[in-house]
Amino acid sequence: MIPGADFEDLPQAIRLSEKYDEVFFAVGIHPYDAPSYDQKIMEKYISHPKCIAVGECGLDYYRLPDDPKEKEAQIKLQKEVFISQINFAIKVNKPLIVHIRDASDDSRNILVNYDAKQVGGVLHCYNASEHLLCLSEHNFYFGIGGVLTFKNAKKLVEVLPKIPKEKLLIETDGPYLTPVPFRGKRNEPAYTVYVAQKMAELLNVDEKEIQNLTTNNAKSLFKEFSNII
Repeated sequence: MIPGADFEDLPQAIRLSEKYDEVFFAVGIHPYDAPSYDQKIMEKYISHPKCIAVGECGLDYYRLPDDPKEKEAQIKLQKEVFISQINFAIKVNKPLIVHIRDASDDSRNILVNYDAKQVGGVLHCYNASEHLLCLSEHNFYFGIGGVLTFKNAKKLVEVLPKIPKEKLLIETDGPYLTPVPFRGKRNEPAYTVYVAQKMAELLNVDEKEIQNLTTNNAKSLFKEFSNII
């Protein structure tokens, strides 16, 4: 799955999905690119047979400006674009890929208040915030990547057992967050095996069980396309 981040790179994601049977894409705008959001472009690509989700969309307050007025304006725009993409996902009945950074409370409130559970989705690169665990009851899954293998991932390690197993997914966030023992190198899907190994170790289950579990969870989330995933 290649999430959409901006419309400039979207054509490349589409080409890859058309070249490889096992590759799919999503259409959406990352919060950093909120000013370029255009629903007409979303509508243009959402009907593509390999487009199976909306996103990544969400809120990211990590790099907000210091000026209070600019900060308030950016937060307002991010929220508006996030809500617009939630409503769009509900309209086209496709799950969401949600990006959340330093904005757990606002993100949770928007997802709940705008009834995103109608389509559900995945909390991409789950940030280990316990404030978001309640979203498992709202049809949301938790994307776990290479961070789980890092020595400084104590918070995620502690929270992992609190996530319902039927809501666990494995992801890369490629090319970033490459798991140990390849940390620092370009990430790729093949390295998800190391995330599965660490998850199995922490949950005290067999690695094969984790592989089957997360695969079936992905099929459940993208149920409309489970016959081809």
